[in-house]
Amino acid sequence: MKDELLAHFHDVLVSGRDVKKFVANRAFDEYVSDDLLRNAVERKFEIMGEALNRIRRINPELLKQIRNCRDIISFRNILIHGYDNIDDLIVWGIIKEDLDELIEDVEKLLP
Repeated sequence: MKDELLAHFHDVLVSGRDVKKFVANRAFDEYVSDDLLRNAVERKFEIMGEALNRIRRINPELLKQIRNCRDIISFRNILIHGYDNIDDLIVWGIIKEDLDELIEDVEKLLP
């Protein structure tokens, strides 16, 4: 795998793990009331989506091994362009229900 692809996958993995650390032992109410936490989480999702989008441009076949890849890229676009309409409950749901799958898929692809 090219170094550039490895770097992008690494960015996805690190950002995903960071989000998990940021929200560890936190409840949804804490998430909603903490601007710094919400901004950090959203930024990491932006990084994950952009990294996956860059991978798609380089080698779209690789992304077939990442569940919900298109949804992740679309979510990044919502965060960037629809920043004023972000639903915290949706973000929280993605963290709790989908993030582990993304981390698992990327870990399988990295050497």
